Amino acid sequence: MRWSLAFSAFVASGSAQLVTDLTGSGWTLRSQNGSISIPASVPSQQYIDLYKAHVIGDPLYGLNNTEQSWVPLQNWTYTSRALTDLQLTGALSSTYLVFQGLDTFAHITLCNQVVGDTDNMFRQYIFDVSSILHSCGHTTPQLSINFGSAVNITHALSAGPDADPDDNFADSCSTTSSEFSCKPYARKEQSDFGWDWAPSLVPAGPWQPIFAVQMTPGQVHVNNALIDIYRKEQQNNLPSDQGMPWVFNASLDFVGSLPGVQIGMSLSLADANGKHVLTQALGGITQSPGTITGSTSIAPAAVQLWWPNGMGAQTLYTATVSVTGLLGVPITSVTKSVGFRTIVLNLSPVSDTELAAGVAPGAHWHFEVNGQPFYAKGANFIPPDPLWPRVNATKVEQLFALAQASHMNMFRVWASGAYLPDWVYDAADRTGILLWSEFQFSDAEYPNSTHYLQNYEAEAYYNARRVNHHPSLALWAGGNELEAIILAFFFSADQPGALQKQYEQIFLGVLPKCVYANSRSVSYIPSSTYHGWLKLDFDSEMPQIPRYLNTSGPDALYADTDAYNYDANTLFDITSYPIGRFADEFGFHSMPSSLTWATAAPPEDLYYPSETVINHNRHTPFGATGDADALSLAGIAEMTAAVEMYLPVPGKKDGAANFTAWCWSTQVVQADDIAHQIAFYRRGSGMRERQMGALYWMFNDLWAAPTWAAVESTNRQKVLYYAAKDIFSPVIVNAYYNTSGRTSDLQIWVTSDLFAPVSGIVSYSWVNYAGGAITVGTLSTGNISVSVGAVNATHVTALHYVDLSSTLAGSGVDAKDALLQLSVSAKAGDTTYTHSAVFHPATLAQAALRDPGLALTKPKVPTSNSAAGSTYTFTVSAPKAVAAWVWLDVSTNAVTGYWTENGFWLKEGESRSMVFTVWEDWSKGKWVDGVNARSVWDNTLP
Repeated sequence: MRWSLAFSAFVASGSAQLVTDLTGSGWTLRSQNGSISIPASVPSQQYIDLYKAHVIGDPLYGLNNTEQSWVPLQNWTYTSRALTDLQLTGALSSTYLVFQGLDTFAHITLCNQVVGDTDNMFRQYIFDVSSILHSCGHTTPQLSINFGSAVNITHALSAGPDADPDDNFADSCSTTSSEFSCKPYARKEQSDFGWDWAPSLVPAGPWQPIFAVQMTPGQVHVNNALIDIYRKEQQNNLPSDQGMPWVFNASLDFVGSLPGVQIGMSLSLADANGKHVLTQALGGITQSPGTITGSTSIAPAAVQLWWPNGMGAQTLYTATVSVTGLLGVPITSVTKSVGFRTIVLNLSPVSDTELAAGVAPGAHWHFEVNGQPFYAKGANFIPPDPLWPRVNATKVEQLFALAQASHMNMFRVWASGAYLPDWVYDAADRTGILLWSEFQFSDAEYPNSTHYLQNYEAEAYYNARRVNHHPSLALWAGGNELEAIILAFFFSADQPGALQKQYEQIFLGVLPKCVYANSRSVSYIPSSTYHGWLKLDFDSEMPQIPRYLNTSGPDALYADTDAYNYDANTLFDITSYPIGRFADEFGFHSMPSSLTWATAAPPEDLYYPSETVINHNRHTPFGATGDADALSLAGIAEMTAAVEMYLPVPGKKDGAANFTAWCWSTQVVQADDIAHQIAFYRRGSGMRERQMGALYWMFNDLWAAPTWAAVESTNRQKVLYYAAKDIFSPVIVNAYYNTSGRTSDLQIWVTSDLFAPVSGIVSYSWVNYAGGAITVGTLSTGNISVSVGAVNATHVTALHYVDLSSTLAGSGVDAKDALLQLSVSAKAGDTTYTHSAVFHPATLAQAALRDPGLALTKPKVPTSNSAAGSTYTFTVSAPKAVAAWVWLDVSTNAVTGYWTENGFWLKEGESRSMVFTVWEDWSKGKWVDGVNARSVWDNTLP
């Protein structure tokens, strides 16, 4: 345990505020029946301490996640050591216990006296224990927290007075082998109960820090702080006037008491180098119980704008808000990192001017930053670990570095994980990754008794205030896919039923008010999939009147899309992709690499599909029946069917090599599929749908399992990561082939997400897999001029094949031995942007592949060394033939890092150099020797 003194000069006696940090070791964890009593720490959860004490194995290894199913069915008690640091007498007359996060159903005692009960993992709880502490007498105080079994409690709640039988829908209270049930009855990380990419552990424990605050009368301790920076007259959900001055609003929540007169507040702003920018008094100071608020105006020229990744600099400032008393004597202060930006989700109607320009009728669905509409490029972000106290800054910062390096500008922080801590938002602020944030509700109907509504409000109010100062905060959404459930199952325009009213009460009533009461700088929507609003009225009980299905006609577009396709036959059929204004979820699953599997399974289980692979796969086809193993195998079969359809099937004699080849092959299909979809959605920025965002599912993983992730649980990148990085390049060229069977139309488009127009040259060449030139129709090789508007797309009409199949046949070209190689070089101002792509009319399973004779040159020494990591440059070439999906594999877990590019095509005779940046190296450089190169051709080898 640690303690610190926070001095307050306001107190005439000069006595100190004592903050005792109760985190760290010295705690004890005890099971319900007392048979287990082990050392523990805080923050923690029961699985973590049980593993450290060797009571259980790693919950994520092998079959442990199911074999340890007894763990969440018990109550667990955390007990502190004797709190000798606390002062029981003297001037420090008030004592508060501050719990930053308790997971979830907790009963707290101090000196064997009841402190209180909690039932929300996401709230900060503060208890005044002054009287309890003074009544301890000569007994040294000891803190005890009993955590009830969330599994047992939620089942009991589902049959209690706050429950409605209609709530038990969409797995709310249905038990399967891989998911515990009744999760909506717990204000707890919903994926703790299991998801189709997560184990069902249901942890419990003090997952956030605990500390005690002791004060004299007249002192205050700030426990939360809201900073809201917005343009004057700005309103939520509406674009703002970029010429207006900034408003800096600060509101501090505290325990203790402030003097009643002559309270002042001030702002001091410094830049990233510590240089003073300004100091201003805050005006309009108001006080309510436990809160003080003030604001000031800042001239636009006084500060620089913060921009998302790829759009400008991530300019940050250090803001210190001070509270003073009589004669300006300091009382307290708060320091936060801030940025100046406006961000809005624009859902306003399409204008007549836009209609005349060819934009489909309906409403917009796009983000604008600092007045600029931009294309959102990114992915969905899930919890980095099923046990949040194990999440460390290094892993998260690596994930954000990967996102920044791959042209992303947005993560959707998916509902049903946990609200991200401030240090994660800090990483987003520094890297320019906007965070579409969501309140933690997903795919269920949530109870709406008075107790639950009050609990939701306290949770949302606290978290909305806590993270609002971060410029990376892009949006608050009420939850995941909630409107889609209402529209699919419960909607009535004329006679809304109980569940529709329940949805509206929580997500159109309670939650938006928590946002609007605290922020003018961020938009709110009730659901990740949302048809928008008909009317905004911030003074109404329902600030947004939802559109639902109230459209202006069959051609009108209003909503974002959330769609998955697991039918191998139609993966690359562009007519199967949804047309909307924004794509917030789409994906396909794949295996992690064999090296990541090796961290989570014994060697004898590294085959396809082993007992561990079957156990860790939680995705099952919709409507499938059977036992757990049969359901898992059916989900795995979706991946294997896709590999069999699109790639040469691995059939290697060596079992380990075959397992590696199969894992990699599922990743290639996944990468190809998602890259095709991203390209399709990006092209939509220049089509009638004016599509303005693509966030694939999902970016990261939390255990070794077949999932949709682009980055594995070890932070090793899948093929998808590099394919998405490539297709998220600012300017891209891509082929769009209609494979629906009704036509064989081939179109070439160039897409740009830059704020300025670009112009340049598209180069093309038709070749066979040996690299030899071929002629298709009248074209073989050439260059075509192209221009693209800002955030737009252009059809390269000179390369349009209305019926490619007939053209190939008429040219005497076998589709199985034909490739169209494309590249674009375009300029915006003085900057040149390049991109290349390959189109093949036949699948690689059918294609006339040749041995490319891959040759890899490895470095003997690092190319460079810096604080960011050492770099090594590798060169690979294909001297004999075209190479498909060239992959450089780091074949050891003794090093971590990432490539500048990977998973690409090489022309016959082409060489390419890639740089590997090392994060950690436990091999002393020997990992370089184990790097190897492969391509799809290797699948054909025994």
